[in-house]
Amino acid sequence: MAELVLSTLDQGVLTLTFNRPDALNAWTDAMGRRYFDLLAQAEKDPDVRAVVVTGAGKGFCAGADFKTLTAIQTGTYDERPDLRPNTFPTTIGKPIIAAVNGACAGLGMVHALVCDLVFTAEEAKWTTAFARRGLIAEYGLSWVLPRIMGQQRAMDVLLSGRVFTGREAYELGLANRALPAESLLAEVQSYARELAVHSSPASMAVIKRQVWGDWDTTLEESAKAAVREMLASFERPDFTEGVASFLERRPPNFPAL
Repeated sequence: MAELVLSTLDQGVLTLTFNRPDALNAWTDAMGRRYFDLLAQAEKDPDVRAVVVTGAGKGFCAGADFKTLTAIQTGTYDERPDLRPNTFPTTIGKPIIAAVNGACAGLGMVHALVCDLVFTAEEAKWTTAFARRGLIAEYGLSWVLPRIMGQQRAMDVLLSGRVFTGREAYELGLANRALPAESLLAEVQSYARELAVHSSPASMAVIKRQVWGDWDTTLEESAKAAVREMLASFERPDFTEGVASFLERRPPNFPAL
């Protein structure tokens, strides 16, 4: 199972690589379980400050594995499912960045978009695919997509199931940047190292919780909660170090979570 998702840690950045390249990293419960286990470990590891998620070979994740879908269809699927939801990455207190290097379809698209930031190869192929398989907008994508790209654009990619490039994904607002495939991973890791060096782990954890958690609150509720979070931040050593490093014109030395 360890080989289903590769894991490397360098300079505070944990890179997780979906590793079923012959199947364009199609999702299986075993691969998902390993991925979520590694994220849970990263949450507790003080050496991990940011996480990059990518795929081996030509795909990021081509959606659910067809053998799994066939077993579900025929009633022969008997693998024990992971009880953690596919939105599990949003609960991890460290920033997670998707580096979409290739095919990103269906459930794979879900897993790209529940990361906190998305960088994509310009020519990566994106598709929701669901409507063309007789399926529906799965795992919260009908909630996420309209909030990211607007309702009409979300309707387009969901109803048509059409294939579009990483460049268009960027133009539609699904990705922060669209980059040449050959430089994608290096640039994402460089960005992640910037977070690891210059951003407070405690601040990033709170901000992540605020952004994912405030989508269903009113502006007034969000503002009141932010006041409480700000008062709490004044008591943390991160605040003292953040101010000191700015005044002394040096890189900060923030404590780990």
